[in-house]
Amino acid sequence: ERAERLLEERKGISDEIRDVFTEAKGQGFDPAIMKEMIKRRAMDREKLAEREALIETYWIQLNLI
Repeated sequence: ERAERLLEERKGISDEIRDVFTEAKGQGFDPAIMKEMIKRRAMDREKLAEREALIETYWIQLNLI
């Protein structure tokens, strides 16, 4: 019963999150970019800086910037 309750709660939360992204999209925001920003905000600052530096290095090596 506990697992069933938790699964139902998870479904409810997932529905709410989907609604937030749908509303944001209606206001002109890009949900994919929003999700990326949320992911980055949750990362450790040092790891984020390393990741950004690597991404920039790859862009340079691929002659995309």
